[in-house]
Amino acid sequence: MNANSENDLGKTPRANTQVSEVSPSFDLLPGESEPGASQRTTGILPSQELEQMVNVTREIFATTEPILENQIQPASLDLRLGPVAYRVRASFLPGKDATVEQKLLELSMHKMNIREGGVLERGCVYIIPLLEGVSLKWRTSAMGNPKSSTGRLDIFTRLITDNGTEFDRVREGYKGPLYAEVSPRTFSILVRMGSRLNQIRIRQGRPPSSDEKLRKLQQEFQLVESISDDQIRNGVPVTVDVRGEASDGIIGYKARSHAGLIDIDLSREYEALDYWEPVYAPRRGGLVLDPAEFYILASREPVRVPPNYAAEMIAYDTLVGEFRVHYAGFFDPGFGHSETGGLQSRAVLEVRSYEVPFVIEHGQTVGRLIYEPLTATPTKLYGQGATSSYQGQGIALSRHFKVPYQTHLPGL
Repeated sequence: MNANSENDLGKTPRANTQVSEVSPSFDLLPGESEPGASQRTTGILPSQELEQMVNVTREIFATTEPILENQIQPASLDLRLGPVAYRVRASFLPGKDATVEQKLLELSMHKMNIREGGVLERGCVYIIPLLEGVSLKWRTSAMGNPKSSTGRLDIFTRLITDNGTEFDRVREGYKGPLYAEVSPRTFSILVRMGSRLNQIRIRQGRPPSSDEKLRKLQQEFQLVESISDDQIRNGVPVTVDVRGEASDGIIGYKARSHAGLIDIDLSREYEALDYWEPVYAPRRGGLVLDPAEFYILASREPVRVPPNYAAEMIAYDTLVGEFRVHYAGFFDPGFGHSETGGLQSRAVLEVRSYEVPFVIEHGQTVGRLIYEPLTATPTKLYGQGATSSYQGQGIALSRHFKVPYQTHLPGL
């Protein structure tokens, strides 16, 4: 699901890494610093500190290709696929006693050269070594997540490390290569070396989080509109819109079965209606989710991320129903701010039901946002630049699809 940060025509909200002034009109919490100033020793690292890790300390490195400036986002780094992909029999974690390469010796079915391009078939699982690796110091860890456009294409993508026991988690002090597990669920995709499907955030220390702090942020910034303090439990709740009052009755899109191939590196290339069918608000009651179908829906409320914070949508909560929401859960600093063109930005939700039909009601809680402080305000926020694809979004498909002016589909 995505209200995700994504830039560059569909890559997670992207900020270029040139130093620029951040508008002083952004409100800061009491005691917080101006943009770019060193403020905290614990928190998510902003763009300028990621640049330091790439260019100075070499804690983030690439063995064969230089890391590009436009890989660095306000609070994350885009990761690139390497030149080979391994089709495997099953998803796996290497465990604390094995490397990914050792597990590939057991589980790999086929090695494919994707330097100039290769097709990843829907329903199959692939392990792809990434061009980037890390050499993290004490107190420094990382977390991975699919990019916004990756999630909106229903491409299940997770980060793996050697001796890893969790997906999408790079343990403190890890030194070694990074791998992506990629499993297209709806569309077969064409990828190549350098394609970007996922990203990492770097965390220094372990920032404490509490509902009380989130309530104060909610009062100060209205993180999610129309949410009361007593609704904030284990994160800020996000609810779903199935009425479509602001979008001519269209509440989302459902992926068409057996649609064509999608080149992951192209933008505004494909006719949306060849791949998606509009979903209209039900005449009464909630929306019935068909098992195994993939939907793009939107949150009922606008979402906002303060300049000194980063947010993540919790992917799944069994308490909210038998469905999964949000594959790509990173929201960048500045998402949803009017000062950067983000007024009324909503979270886009990637939704799948499990095994049985499930009715999702208007205003039902479908996920929760966790906010973490940054160590400093990024030198550039999401939305400050022409390449921020999803700022101000309503119901938005990925950047791969043309804007169908003739059909007036909202959010494209």
